[in-house]
Parts: sequence; C-alpha cells; structure tokens
Amino acid sequence: MERREPPDSRPVRVLVIDDSAFMRKVLTELLSSDPGIAVVGTARDGVDGVQKALQLRPDVITLDVEMPRLDGYGTLKELMEKCPTPVVMVSSHTRAGAEATIRALALGAVDVVAKPSGPISLDMHKVRDELVRKVRAAAGAAVRPRRVLAELPPLEGRRIRAPGVRPQGEAGVASRLVVIGCSTGGPGALHQVLPRLPADLPVGILVVQHMPPGFTRSLAERLNEISAIAVKEAEEGDPILPGQALVAPGGYHMLVGPGGRVRLDQSPPVHGVRPAVDPTLESAVREYGGRVLAAILTGMGYDGARGALAVKKAGGLCVAEDASTCVVYGMPRAVVTMGLADAVLPIHEVAAAIVRYARGEAIAREGVRPS
Repeated sequence: MERREPPDSRPVRVLVIDDSAFMRKVLTELLSSDPGIAVVGTARDGVDGVQKALQLRPDVITLDVEMPRLDGYGTLKELMEKCPTPVVMVSSHTRAGAEATIRALALGAVDVVAKPSGPISLDMHKVRDELVRKVRAAAGAAVRPRRVLAELPPLEGRRIRAPGVRPQGEAGVASRLVVIGCSTGGPGALHQVLPRLPADLPVGILVVQHMPPGFTRSLAERLNEISAIAVKEAEEGDPILPGQALVAPGGYHMLVGPGGRVRLDQSPPVHGVRPAVDPTLESAVREYGGRVLAAILTGMGYDGARGALAVKKAGGLCVAEDASTCVVYGMPRAVVTMGLADAVLPIHEVAAAIVRYARGEAIAREGVRPS
C-alpha cells in the first residue's frame, strides 16, 4: 500500500479518462479553473487511460464508469496493479452506473462525483466545487487496493435475513446503538467492517457515509449481499433493529427519533455535506444516552468530532480508525486530537471492537468496558 504526500507548491496533476469528448472537455475546464490543479492529459477509454497513466504518472485520475473496450471497474483493476494512483470516479445516476461505482469504491477508488442529470452544460458547473475539493483531497490520499471478498469467510452456513425483517423472538428496537461515520475512502472501509459482523449482533447500527444521492442505495445493497447482518438504505420511520445496519440516504441527514425510529431530514448541509455524521450522533445521544458507540473511520475534515464529544459526555464510547489504514486521516484524527477515542484501531480490527461492545466486553484488548 502506498501513501502519497499532497503536492506542496506545484499543482495537482490530473489525468481525465472519459469516453465522451464533450465530458473530457468539460472536466478539463472545470478542473483547470482551479489554479492548484493542472490537467496533464485525457484518455478516451480505459485502455488508453492505463497507457497514459503509465506515461504521465499523474497525482490523481478521474475515471468514467461506463466506457467501451475497458470499463471503469476493469480500468481501476489494471491501474491498481500497474500504477496505483488515487482515483475519483465520475459516474452517472443510473442504477448500473451506481452499482459499478460501488464496486470500484470497494476495490480502492477514493471517491465519487455524480455526473449531472439535467442540461449538461449548466449542471456540470454546479459540481465544480465538489469535483475540485475531492480531487484535491485525493492528491494526498493513501492508495489502498482492496481484496475484501477474498479475505472474508464464505457466507454459506451463516444466518442471513432480508433487510428490515425482524428475526423470530426479537423484541422491539435495539437497546444499544453503534453509529459508523466515514467519508473519503469510506466504502472500502465499510467493506472491511460490516461483512465481519455476525448475524446475531445484539445492537443496531447506523452508517453515515458522505456520498451523493443515488449511490447510497447501491452501497447498502452491495453490503447486504456480502454481509451476515442485514443492510438497507434507511427510510423514514425505520426501526433500529438488532443485527441490522441502516445506511443514511444521500441528500438526507439521518436522525434517531423517539422510540428508536429513523427520521430523515433535509435541513442545510453540515460541514458542507448531507448526510453528516454529527447530526446522527447528537440525535442518537438524545434517545440512547450513553448506550452509543461512535466509530469514526477514514475521511476528510472533522465531521463526527462534535458528535463524538456528545457521545463521550453522555457516557458512551468512541473508536477511531488508525492512520495506518485510513485513505484520508482527517475525521479520525480530529477525534483522536480532541482526546475522545477510547480505542484507535486499524480498520480490520474495528468489527471485532463492535462485537466486543455488543457483548459488554472491553472494546480494545486493554481497553474500556461499555457502561
């Protein structure tokens, strides 16, 4: 695995890979409008893109999902093998596009920017700030190719249920709650955590991943396919059940309401994002008090720190992902710097900490027991 240092004085060098000549032109213009970014080349498909990546050695690659000859997923696999580089996927809102993007993010792509769905010449400029921000963040990201499915035990023989289905004998909503927050690199991290949790986990899980609308459902469906716990995109009024993870839908804050039910809220973005982790954690504390474990994983910025502080003040616990496995060590670093982390763990140990919390054990080998 390779960690790249963000460029200092020189601009971030970007390679744009897209089969649309018009989209290559628009992306180049949008990125070049920032003085800290220089587009050093464009490629018309994945085959051309891999060749130019090897020649140009860019700091960041923007990658289309649906292309002839070699699609975005196949291109990413080759890039990870031949010249690991931070990749920002540029994807359509179509179901096929979203599903392919989630696979790419699980494999090691850093982030995703949604293509416009309206008049392209106007809407594309609306994503300029998001595109520039994510490319700049990617320039300093750790490149972490994932081999998640190969590392996981087979699902055969493990008890699996459909999302939202209460197992026989389960009484009401979960009495304790785990809130997982992540941003840049988060889908890959979630693929390292949720599939390692047992189906009979006696706590509810809420997942807040910074992601554009249209992609969170595919993320939840993908995680549900490879996990023993049930995973679904949250809907208004969903109960928080033991052994189930609810994923905040893109474009909505996910709040914990009375009776342990989900409320979806479209109030203004927090830290520039919606969903944000802080509103979820703060609402969780109002309903669950100290019976909350916050798990803050890889991501840019400091969303989750304020919520983690609320959790700690209420008597709850907090786990932060260690810098050694973060794609971007921003959100966990804020929690650690504030002295809020009861355990700082590499991503492959986070699931075990959640299981220990659920069983009333110390969340780290030498660590703290839940109240």
